[in-house]
Formats: sequence, structure tokens, C-alpha cells
Amino acid sequence: MKIAIVHDWLVTYAGAERVLEEMLAVYPHADLFSLIEFLPDGERQFLDGRQVRTSFLQRMPGARKHYRSYLPLMPVAVQLFDLSAYDLVISSSHAVAKGVPTREDQLHICMCYSPMRYAWDLKDQYLRETGLDRGAKGMAARWLLQRMRSWDARTADSVDRFIAISNFIAQRIWNSYRRESTVIYPPVDVENLTPGGSREDFYVTASRIVPYKRMDVIVDAFAAMPERRLVVIGDGPEQRRIRGRAGSNVTFLGHQPFEVLRDHLRRARAFVFAAEEDFGIAPLEAQACGTPVIAYGRGGVLETVRGLDSPHPTGIYFNEQSSSSVIGAVEEFERESTRISPAACRENALRFAPERFRREFTGVVEWALDRFRTGRLR
Repeated sequence: MKIAIVHDWLVTYAGAERVLEEMLAVYPHADLFSLIEFLPDGERQFLDGRQVRTSFLQRMPGARKHYRSYLPLMPVAVQLFDLSAYDLVISSSHAVAKGVPTREDQLHICMCYSPMRYAWDLKDQYLRETGLDRGAKGMAARWLLQRMRSWDARTADSVDRFIAISNFIAQRIWNSYRRESTVIYPPVDVENLTPGGSREDFYVTASRIVPYKRMDVIVDAFAAMPERRLVVIGDGPEQRRIRGRAGSNVTFLGHQPFEVLRDHLRRARAFVFAAEEDFGIAPLEAQACGTPVIAYGRGGVLETVRGLDSPHPTGIYFNEQSSSSVIGAVEEFERESTRISPAACRENALRFAPERFRREFTGVVEWALDRFRTGRLR
């Protein structure tokens, strides 16, 4: 059986790429397609020397740094991939990969991280970041994104089976495409993310510093709590603006290697998280290190962090993306922290081990293949 795996783009080793790594481990002989491939040398190991078949976007001017500007061309690029020689097509999609063309005699399974964010819930953010949020160009861009939204909904019909990364995303898939999906949670590197060292008197947050991560809310909260220390790991276009709001009790480390991140997760009192995420792997990485989580109580985090109403809690939720809500949650955590044990945090994270992902993913693929061959899949 010939297998093709189609990924949106390869520019960094992040959450979607960790899922892709496990899919490639399960199907090592699969051919890999991606619109572009500009992975840094230090983040290519998970490809294990595999050749990546790219689209014409790979050769477009400025594609390495400004690939998002080519979003209008991405549906065309993905539909030019020739997958006619394959029996099984697996799309690894948060943008356009699921729109790859397939025939009725090919099984198409989509590992869906989210329906296309740029055409649905992150449309306004995309327009701001590309400078297309006003004027005549803004009007044209909004019209184009509406067209892409229609394309995204229409190409969902080519998928034979959706896999969602959380119940939160399964609901989005239903809302966008009116399609059922199977939930398989992404893998967490629990083997290398382990407890160690002693706890110190600081909090930590780690993320790409972009608007929807709401790092500003966390920094503002700690600016109002000068007696408490916060360490911020990560960089991004919002870093300069947010750094200007911080007090002397907030330390910005920028992008850091894995070992530095792990060291801070192991030593921090708690990990603070303010984004509404599709799944949210960072809170689970903290829990794998035995560290409690203080998180905004919406999105996928509700499925990965056990609140105080659990018999074995691993964190505390706050209800608004506001500095006052974060402050209240930090104060509640300090009152209730003895109820949250490192062992409970670690045990919760172990539910998301890579072995579990591989077992569940291959199970769904084999189930879908069996039903597809007998005409019982849909």
C-alpha cells in the first residue's frame, strides 16, 4: 500500500510537527508532501533524512520569511500535488492540506488541528499581521478570505474520515463542515520532560509571543503583583510591545533551547497560560515536569488540566482573559497549592504519551481502511 502524508508547511518544529513526527514513525515508508520546507538545520532531525516534496511556493520570492503572504495561492498549490499513485492519503492540516485532490478509490484521512483559522476564527488577526486590515486592499482581502472559507468548507467533502486533536476541535469541525470526527490527542514527550530539581519562588510562561496567546494579560497581571516573579520564555512580533508593559519582576528570556525550558518548568511554582488553544501542549509539558498549571478555562486546556473540582487536581482555571482574572487565579493557587501534587501532574501528563497516540492513530487508520474497502465508511 502506497501512502502519502500532506502537511501544510514546514518552517519550525512545533505542535503539528510533533504529531507529524509520530505519523512518520508509524508509516516510515510514506512519502511526505508540504507546500514549503524551510526548517532550520537544528529542527530537521524528526524528518530522519526524508525528502520533502514541495509546491511551486517553495520557489516564490521571499517565501522563507513571508510565506503567509502567499495564503491566497495555497489552495491552488495544494491542488497541484499529484497523488494519483497512492492508496492512502493522510492530510496533516490546520490550513489547506485537507484540500489535496483525491479520487473515490483513494482513502483520505485528515488529521485536523483546526478548520482553516485564517478563514474562520483568526481572520482579523491574519489581516492585521499582513497589513491588510484597512482600505481598498483590506476590502479585497476580506473578500478573498470569504472565498477561501467557501473553498475550505467545500473541500471537506473529499475527506473520508476526520481525526480531531481535541473535543474542542471536533466541535469546530462539526460547526464548520457538519462532519463527525474521532478525537486523538497529540503526543507529549513525557520521556524527556520529567520532574527534577527543587521548586523556586517564581512562575513561568512559555509561548510564541503573538496576539492570540494573550501574553499581555499575564505580564500585566504580574506587573500589578511586584512581589511575585515571572519568567517569560519565547519570542515573536509582540515581544517588544509586551516587554514595555513589564515591571522589574518580569524576566524575558526570549527563545530558549529545550534544556532551558525544561529546567524552568521543573523549578517554577506554576505554569501560567492565557490562550484559548485548540489543544495546548505547553500546559501538558509543564505537568509532565510535575508543575501545576494556572490556565484560561476555555478550549482544549479543559481536556488536559484537572481543576480543583477533580479528586486529583493539576491546576486552576481563570474565567476571563484579563489581568484581574489572572491575579485572582494566582492568589487562589497560593491558597490551594497543597491540594496539587507533582505526582498528580505527572500522572495526568502520562495519559498523552507518544505510544498512546501511535496506538490510537493506527487503530483509526486500520478501522477506516477496513470500512472503506467494504464500502461502509460513510
